[in-house]
Order: sequence, then C-alpha cells, then structure tokens
Amino acid sequence: MSVQSVNRKSRFLAACAGQPVDTVPIWLMRQAGRYLPEYQATRRRAGDFLTLCTTPELAVEVTLQPVHRLGVDAAILFSDILLPLRAMGMPLTFTDEGPRLSPLDSAAAIDALRVLEPDALPEVLETVRLLRRELTDVVPLIGFAGAPFTLLTYAIEGQTGKSFVRSKRLLYAEPELAHRLLGKLTDSLIAHLTGQAKAGAQALQLFDSWVGVLSTEDYAVFGAPYVERVLSALRPLGVPLIYFPLGGLSLLPQVGKLSADVISVDWRQPLSLAQKLLSSQQGLQGNLEPLLLLGPLAQLEARVKRVLDDAPRRRYIFNLGHGLTPEIPPAHVEALVEMVHRLGQRPAHE
Repeated sequence: MSVQSVNRKSRFLAACAGQPVDTVPIWLMRQAGRYLPEYQATRRRAGDFLTLCTTPELAVEVTLQPVHRLGVDAAILFSDILLPLRAMGMPLTFTDEGPRLSPLDSAAAIDALRVLEPDALPEVLETVRLLRRELTDVVPLIGFAGAPFTLLTYAIEGQTGKSFVRSKRLLYAEPELAHRLLGKLTDSLIAHLTGQAKAGAQALQLFDSWVGVLSTEDYAVFGAPYVERVLSALRPLGVPLIYFPLGGLSLLPQVGKLSADVISVDWRQPLSLAQKLLSSQQGLQGNLEPLLLLGPLAQLEARVKRVLDDAPRRRYIFNLGHGLTPEIPPAHVEALVEMVHRLGQRPAHE
C-alpha cells in the first residue's frame, strides 16, 4: 500500500499492519461519551446506561456521533466490558457511583457461571452488524472486551475496586479457585470477541484496566497466561489485536512477549521507553494525558508534538493514555484530532 493510496478509511488498519500512512491515525478511548452533548441527549432518551448499551439502534447512534463530529480514523463499538459477566449469570446494574454486581463469594457461585458461546450477546452482535453497514467507506470498527484479570476484579469485588482485598485474597488464599474463575472468563471472552469479529469488527482491543495492581510475579501467574490464551485463540480471525495494560509499566517486559499486534500505553511513561521494553514486532498506541485537554490549546499542541516526536515512525496510532472525561470541552477534542492529522503527516517516501 502506498502513502498516496491511504486515506481516513484505511490509515488505522494500515498503521496496525506497519504499512505506510499519509498521517498518523487517531481514535480516542471513550470517544463516545458524556463530554458530547449529543451523547447526553441520546442517553436521556435511553433512560439508563444499560438500556443504551443493549439497544442496538441507540448504541449505533452514540458510536457514530464522534466519528462524524471529530473526524477520527476508527470507531469503537459502544458497549461495556461488564456485559459478558451479566450474560454469564451475574445481575448487573449501573448507579451514579458506577457498576454494581453481586460479588462471587463461593466456589459454588463461580461454578454456577455460564461459559459463553459466540452468540451469547445478540444485542452486541446486532450493533456490530448495523455499524459495519453505516461505516462502509468511512472508518474501520474496533470491537473490545475486558481482559480476564480485570473482569475477575469486578466479579469478586462487585464494583470498581479500590484496595482489591477480596480479589487478592482469592489469588493468594485460593489460587486454584482463582484459576478456575480465570479459565471461565477467558473462554467466555474468546467467544465474545470471536462473535464480534465474525459480525464485522475489524480490530479488537482488550482492556486490562486493573492489571496495574498486580506485581510482576503475580502478573506472570494470573495475568499474562490468560491474556495470551485470548490472543492466541483470536489470531486465526485475521484482525489486529490491541492490548491495553493500564498502569502496567512494570509489566511491559512480560507484555512484550505477548502476541498482541499493538500495545496501548498509558500516560505514565514516554512511548520511547515503552518501545524499548516491548517487542520490536509490536506497534504502539497512545499516550497523551487525557486531562491536558482541559488546558489551553497552545499547551495541548506542544504536548501532542512531543508525543508524536517520541513515537515510532511506523506502526503507531495516536490515542490518549486513558479515556476522555465528561469535563473535557468538545471543541478541544476536535482541535486534538486536527493537530494530530496536521503534525503527524508522513512524507510520501517514508
């Protein structure tokens, strides 16, 4: 693929494959979210967050909003990482303080969980199919799921963790039971992501939002092996696989041994340092501090330029080091996309 033939429709997938691009592609975690007034309007129509996630027409609407408004180079499916736990048999609600599940508190509760099949979340698959039709000749669609350890923390804590005492008690006091749960989660995530890819998702991202609470020793036992099982099972699908270990700087030497095509890096370390710790075969994604978007645009542009200067010339996708927050002005997000496309232009001979 020549640089001349690359455009908005193709530059994200080209970058994932290490092919030349005309400019650095950009998409943003939580690009469909509460900072957008149009999202807020759709959310009010839905009535509650879970209905928004599980009603395909509404999920399509909010997925497309930032694609059309911002000019990003990829859409990411609007869903939630906890929907597989719900499908496995855990009641799920969302409150103003975040998600709530009835925590697993026994071996019997873990054994009662269903292992998902690829068609276990039909509303998500229908959303993917509808989006692919809407996004033809626009941008690629990214599907996603939470990683096994991150889902374990929600299943055991019942909510977003703080000290993770319950989760770590399981790992240390009942490791065999922890592995049993991780095995069920892994098999279910493989099915869930396989279903998304077969429905039309053109790339898949695995979010490991809480893996940063693990030591390197514990990640080697309870984290990396299960992530690799997911990645290896998805490899025959032929879509790029992205892994995001939030807060995982100390884990990057192990992450570098995983078979992910692209590693998404948070804002806590320079991309050049991450690149040294990862495999030379892995692309990078990231890693602007999200809350820089609250500051002046001149400062934002200087930091965008610094990230681009630190990034590899090939196999690189601009993103934030985590997700957009509700306080960020939409105009600043629009400006960010313009900055990346302008400052990230690649000469035709590269």
